[in-house]
Amino acid sequence: MTCQRCSDNIFKRKLGRCTSCMRQLTLLSVLGWPIWLLLYRDHPTQVNAIALGLFCCAFTGLLMLHWIIRCQRLWRARALRQRRQQHRVLHSET
Repeated sequence: MTCQRCSDNIFKRKLGRCTSCMRQLTLLSVLGWPIWLLLYRDHPTQVNAIALGLFCCAFTGLLMLHWIIRCQRLWRARALRQRRQQHRVLHSET
């Protein structure tokens, strides 16, 4: 899962920013869970069922982590913009 814009090797910097990773994880999660339900719901203790279930949990977990960090970054950026705007308003009044 590489992206030209996010070619840093630091995992923390890519969380919430790499949209190609998020798209791929969404696709894997959307395809993986229905396949698991269709094929292994009746026999969840088979090795294949456990392996696919773990992969689906990993995909979904990493996607959720991406979205949590993305929302946190967007929230911080919005708060910073609001503070800057308030600062400009205060200084323009004086």
